[in-house]
Amino acid sequence: MVQLIQQPTRIQAAGNKPKLIDEYIGRVNSQTADVSIARMQSPSGWQEPGQTPEFDEYTVVLRGILRVETKDGINDVRAGQAVITRRGEWVRYSTPGREGAEYIAVCLPAFSPGTVHRDAE
Repeated sequence: MVQLIQQPTRIQAAGNKPKLIDEYIGRVNSQTADVSIARMQSPSGWQEPGQTPEFDEYTVVLRGILRVETKDGINDVRAGQAVITRRGEWVRYSTPGREGAEYIAVCLPAFSPGTVHRDAE
């Protein structure tokens, strides 16, 4: 059966500045545990704590620059580019550019606060 998603649900974001997370598909908006799909809008200078999630994350940057820091180095992912981070690997996201960033994040399985395993702040 088709499930039409009328609108996203705004989710509380972690980090040092307010970030908008609009979940279209996931545990909150569609009660979907297999995958989550959300639109993110992060301001300039936003940074969240590092994390070691239990999910793979596929991210497509629509506008700005998303910095993806891992134990292997730093990647600046620009508009029109994408990045994949793997479950069990430490990662930290930030938006260092003056315009911030807008991006789509897809998590498999779906994101949950209990499986993201954020670093202590």
